[in-house]
Amino acid sequence: MATYYSNDFRAGLKIMLDGEPYAVEASEFVKPGKGQAFARVKLRRLLTGTRVEKTFKSTDSAEGADVVDMNLTYLYNDGEFWHFMSNETFEQLSADAKAIGDNAKWLLDQAECIVTLWNGQPISVTPPNFVELEIVDTDPGLKGDTAGTGGKPATLSTGAVVKVPLFVQIGEVIKVDTRSGEYVSRVK
Repeated sequence: MATYYSNDFRAGLKIMLDGEPYAVEASEFVKPGKGQAFARVKLRRLLTGTRVEKTFKSTDSAEGADVVDMNLTYLYNDGEFWHFMSNETFEQLSADAKAIGDNAKWLLDQAECIVTLWNGQPISVTPPNFVELEIVDTDPGLKGDTAGTGGKPATLSTGAVVKVPLFVQIGEVIKVDTRSGEYVSRVK
């Protein structure tokens, strides 16, 4: 793999630190008036999803991580594993609960997901940015009830709970941003 110096770190770059893959989320190169230049880097640990901030001297380097992002279609969950399929080769991969994390509530059958592989094993699954889900449970909205801040919890068909506006009812389909878990709009 290639070697990257700290001034080459850019958002999206995947590097190896302490034997584990990390993704660079943000990098700021600082050249003070006195002293050595350095880079302040925000990293996300790909195995656990935790975020870390590190400072690298300008002479520090890191190996590029041997990780691959693949666009795969979500097929089904058998209770223990989530199964995905490549649309080109029709090869199937299984991801465990550790790789899925909190994203299980956003996975719909036939959804296009980005699965990150390290050493041939799935280490993270990213669902589509927006999903359309049906509301299965929420409080009824009363006519003229607009005095509050305009939000109520709603349980979706996958079990996710999202704060929605007062006018949204049970049985309606809504669009949700999976990155923030927030309501976007109603789907007609």
